[in-house]
Amino acid sequence: MLDQIHLLAAVTVLGVLEQAYFFLQVINARRLFGISPPKTSGPPEFERVFRAQVNSSEYFPIFLALLWQAGLFFHQGLAAALGLLYLYARYCYFVGYRTSSSERLAPIYFSTGVLWILVGASALGILHSLLSHYMGLNVIQLLTA
Repeated sequence: MLDQIHLLAAVTVLGVLEQAYFFLQVINARRLFGISPPKTSGPPEFERVFRAQVNSSEYFPIFLALLWQAGLFFHQGLAAALGLLYLYARYCYFVGYRTSSSERLAPIYFSTGVLWILVGASALGILHSLLSHYMGLNVIQLLTA
């Protein structure tokens, strides 16, 4: 079983580390600009770092759910590769947003596209599993025959 999920687990750990990096960047920005919790407003430079971190952490549970569903029901390698692309796009989003709010757009569109591909892979994998389990249909055999 573990050999079927090790790539998903590795991408999950990388994602958690990326989230930790984003949290640390907010802490550093708070110190740099003198913004004490629970304040969330300040100079635009601080607010961009703060929003980039919050936006990234809002999407993280969605990413994890889709990563694991696509990996378990469709293909672990494809899901892990898409997961790495997503994490890279999120990093680019964070760095871009920290620089300027307009620099976040291309990476957010790309990462959203990756999420939609994970949605599609998850849906296809789950549909195949349901058809196989409840109706005895093997869609892959039908398509290759």
